Amino acid sequence: MISKRFLKNSLIYTVAGSLNLASAVILLPFYISYLSPSTLGVLSIYTTFALLIQIFVTYSFDTAVYTYYHEFKKDTHQLNRYLSSSFTFVLCAGLIVGTVLALTGELIFANVFSGKSISFYPYGILSVLSGIFQAVVKVNSSRLQTQEKAVSFLWINLVSFSLTAILTIVGLHVFPDSLFGPIGGKLVAMAVTGLWVLAIVYKQHGFHFDFPLIRSTLGFNHPSLLYQVMVWFNGFYDRMLMAVYLPLSQVGIYDFVAKCLSVIEFALSGFYNSFFPKVLGILALQKEKKSTIEINRYYNGLTAVTLILVSVCIFSFPVILKVAVEYLGKTKYLEAIQWVPFLAITYLFRSMRFYVVMPYSALQYFKPLPVFYLFIVAAKISSMVILIPHYGIMGLVIATWIGYVVEISVLYAGIRKRFVMNFNSWKLVVIPLVMTVAILSLEPIGGNSFPLLIHAFYIFLTTVMLAWVYRPELKKLKIGEILK
Repeated sequence: MISKRFLKNSLIYTVAGSLNLASAVILLPFYISYLSPSTLGVLSIYTTFALLIQIFVTYSFDTAVYTYYHEFKKDTHQLNRYLSSSFTFVLCAGLIVGTVLALTGELIFANVFSGKSISFYPYGILSVLSGIFQAVVKVNSSRLQTQEKAVSFLWINLVSFSLTAILTIVGLHVFPDSLFGPIGGKLVAMAVTGLWVLAIVYKQHGFHFDFPLIRSTLGFNHPSLLYQVMVWFNGFYDRMLMAVYLPLSQVGIYDFVAKCLSVIEFALSGFYNSFFPKVLGILALQKEKKSTIEINRYYNGLTAVTLILVSVCIFSFPVILKVAVEYLGKTKYLEAIQWVPFLAITYLFRSMRFYVVMPYSALQYFKPLPVFYLFIVAAKISSMVILIPHYGIMGLVIATWIGYVVEISVLYAGIRKRFVMNFNSWKLVVIPLVMTVAILSLEPIGGNSFPLLIHAFYIFLTTVMLAWVYRPELKKLKIGEILK
């Protein structure tokens, strides 16, 4: 039975967890008003770089907190020392990473982005600082979610979001078609939020750096860190690779569409983060690790939400974007509209990926993941290197689909002997694939000639498929009992 408290916390985590990320979407009108596609493309590269710094500085403590909180929670003293020491370790990692890159960053950027107007100073170093503070906030988000402090989670994210939005808008207005506004605004916002977080953490848990305690848990962090780095390459290296083969304006167009569609990612991540601690709690009590009806309901629900969001976004975004871009007089961004349905397909693989990744966290089985992702990333990057020079953005999109298929297949094969997966293939696999085939079949035929009709059909198809696969649940549905 779904409780009111669960629904309330789910709503808070979904909204609050999306705020800082959603700022990119909310700021899109200002980006396209003040930035050219080329400048937006360069901005996406620095933003992606900051995320990589965040991963290294976080050192996977955002994931470790989920696990070790439950191990230490019976001993308050030990828990306080672990949480406080984790944040101190992150600060030390940030100092080391920042110092190394301050000395070598310019050389690295000159070699990676040879011939492009992308340098380490000043925006690269600002992105490094932003990534360090992002790491602090990221670990704290895991801490608050594990402790089920939804209200605190909301306030911290609300402050960060507000500062980012306000400072970025002011910066764009004062420095039009410059990266200083968005990068500088993000840095100040994350610095204020990060320092606030550190003050709260050390006040609540004391200031500690128990390195022997931290070292005893690093066996979990090391493979998890390598996994997160591989995931970054799998999910974000595309912008940097595009910059090698395509004009920066094309990078900007692709990033523009990706930012628009990231509203789907925000909703899915918020929903996923709200129930994932409960999934871990269920699995922690099992002797034989396996999926259950309750666990499957969460992921089936995630798939249903994904289908609804994808079909609605494909219908509405082209209309909204056309009106907005023409109103702002930035017709160069009209090229982005044609890519909306194809990029939306990538989200249809998300719930399947979430499901096959789940057992690895539950079993703390991270050691093989770097090897798995080395193969996955190699397959995806190879596809991009082959397809992007010939097909441009479409080549990148196809390579992304290939990457998802390889990723889901490899992760499933790697865990099925350790974790029993029993799931409804229609709800989790078949209907997303049917929608994928429908989009790929209909877009080339009538996507440009009859967009409203074709895109409305996707909503109809989603409704029919969900009504059919959930017909037993719909027959038994009693709204009054859901909220008990």
